[in-house]
Amino acid sequence: MVGMPSVLPDGEPVPDDGALPRHALEGAADRPLGFYLHVPYCATRCGYCDFNTYTATELRGSGGALASRDNYAAHLIEEVRQARKVLGDDPRPVRTVFVGGGTPTLLPAADLVTMLASIREEFGLAEDAEITTEANPESVDPAYLEALREGGFNRVSFGMQSAKQHVLKILDRTHTPGRPEACVAEARAAGFDHVNLDLIYGTPGESDDDWRATLDAAIGAGPDHVSAYALIVEEGTQLARRIRRGEIPMTDDDAHADRYLIADEAFAAAGFDWYEVSNWATTEAGRCLHNELYWRGADWWGAGPGAHSHVGGVRWWNVKHPGAYAQALSEGRSPGAGREVLAEEDRRVERILLELRLREGCPLDLLKPDGLAASRRALTDGLLDPVPYEEGRAVLTLRGRLLADAVVRDLVD
Repeated sequence: MVGMPSVLPDGEPVPDDGALPRHALEGAADRPLGFYLHVPYCATRCGYCDFNTYTATELRGSGGALASRDNYAAHLIEEVRQARKVLGDDPRPVRTVFVGGGTPTLLPAADLVTMLASIREEFGLAEDAEITTEANPESVDPAYLEALREGGFNRVSFGMQSAKQHVLKILDRTHTPGRPEACVAEARAAGFDHVNLDLIYGTPGESDDDWRATLDAAIGAGPDHVSAYALIVEEGTQLARRIRRGEIPMTDDDAHADRYLIADEAFAAAGFDWYEVSNWATTEAGRCLHNELYWRGADWWGAGPGAHSHVGGVRWWNVKHPGAYAQALSEGRSPGAGREVLAEEDRRVERILLELRLREGCPLDLLKPDGLAASRRALTDGLLDPVPYEEGRAVLTLRGRLLADAVVRDLVD
């Protein structure tokens, strides 16, 4: 699950031409380059969603024609061309492309293919490039999936969330139970080798048996990758307001932990291995390479309203609103809203935060004395695996995955 948060951080201004500090491209040839393409449109707003997305009603009268889905692909392609200018003679072909949202598949398949083609034309794609789009189950059909596959997409991620109607209703999801599983079959028939299903656990009113039924349905559909996330109730969402009013109960942390254990056991029994705390794949080839770019601190350009980018220790983010985004591009300006240059200490902390979530863990030599002492306590408490620890890496055990955030907080000291 990839999404753009609705609240942007503070930062220094981005130059009108988007130029990066010279040091950002030093050593670039040794780092993979990916693109994230954000499509900010949704048919309806899900009650739990805090991503930078917009329905037609929310856009009406705020940005006019500039915010229209009809010309969105052209605006995004203009940012891809800007990226080529900013990165100059950077010779790297693009290793991964991930189209997320929102609901990318509300756009015609031809628009997504054209957006991908612009990256191919400006940068070139690596021979084994991973090209993914997210999709809502009700927004695609076999012909749409075939068009994506013919246009170069080779991975698709469907938002399933739950197999139970009453859980979907709480989440304000509009698809019907069974449709995501049918989508997996349609994607396979269209020639997709890699298919993901996104699941959410811990929805108010969901029982352990509901969650087991969801896992059975997801595994039975035959994807080679599954993501399972604990529901986070974000302030300002409809779900948060309903919980605050007492209409529905909040799920407690113990229930979240139980659901995670149920999921990990079910996935392992079905041949899925965890490779990141919330992600499982049947093979190494089935892993989401694009998300691994994030977790390993590689370079990626995020195009679209609110999209975040990172190149060589420089992070920046675009203006949120599709109208403001389109306006900047139409005037030849970078749509960047702000940026920050990460200090060495920031980059060290981020490596620990992100790499510890991976099956390979993080090197112990990233830790300062207090963090190293905390790692020894975590080892004694059964939160870190002793075998890789002896080899110089901090790797979470199953119990450690349940307490990952707390372990990370201790290790970054």
